[in-house]
Amino acid sequence: MQKKRTILFDLDGTLTDPMLGITKSVRYALSHFGIAVSSLEKLTPFIGPPLKGSFEKFYGFSEKDAEVALQKYREYFAETGIFENKVYEGIPDLLSGLKRQNKRLFLATSKPTVYAKKILEHFALAEYFDFVGGSLLSGERVEKLDVIHYVIAENNLDKNDAVMVGDRCFDIAAGKEAGLSTIGVLYGYGDKKELTDSGADVLCETVYDLEKLLLLT
Repeated sequence: MQKKRTILFDLDGTLTDPMLGITKSVRYALSHFGIAVSSLEKLTPFIGPPLKGSFEKFYGFSEKDAEVALQKYREYFAETGIFENKVYEGIPDLLSGLKRQNKRLFLATSKPTVYAKKILEHFALAEYFDFVGGSLLSGERVEKLDVIHYVIAENNLDKNDAVMVGDRCFDIAAGKEAGLSTIGVLYGYGDKKELTDSGADVLCETVYDLEKLLLLT
C-alpha cells in the first residue's frame, strides 16, 4: 500500500472490544419488549452497523419500536455499558508510534460522538486523535459513509493521502466509496470473506500486523 499520512480509524472492533457493553445494552433494550436472550454472543451482529437499523433487521421491529429500543439501549449504555469495554492489546503502542511518525489520526465511528469521546478519554486514547467524528444522538449522521464525509470535510483532508481502518464491511465499503484506501482488521467482528467482498485493499490478522503495515505506510 502506498504511504499515507492520514489514518481514519473505526472504534468498535478496531481500537476497542465493546462486546459486553453493546450486547448487554441490546439485551436490556430487548427485555423492554419481553424478548429474552439466552446468550450475549447471539447479539454480536449489533456491533458495527447503526443500532436502529439493526433492531429492525434482526428483530423485525417497526421504525417506531426501533426508536424506543434505541432509547432503552442508551439507558443502559450511557451509565454502564459504555465502560464494559476494553482496548485491544497493542493499540496504545500503535497509536503512539503513529504520532511519533507525524501521522494524522482521526476517529470515524457510527457511535454518537459524545460516547466516542468519553470512551477515548476513559482509556487514555484521546490524546492521539486530531479529530473525533461520530453520529448525533438525534439520529443524524449514523451511516459510516456520512461520518467519513464529515471527517474529510471538517478537516479538509486529501483523500489520496488517507486510509480507512475498520473491522466490518460497513467501514470498508464506506471508505472505498469515499475514495480512500482501506485496511480490514480480522481481530474484530468481521471475517475475511466479509472484508474481502467489501473491497478491502489489505487485511491484517492482528494489531501487530496492523502496526507493521501502518508504520511502514
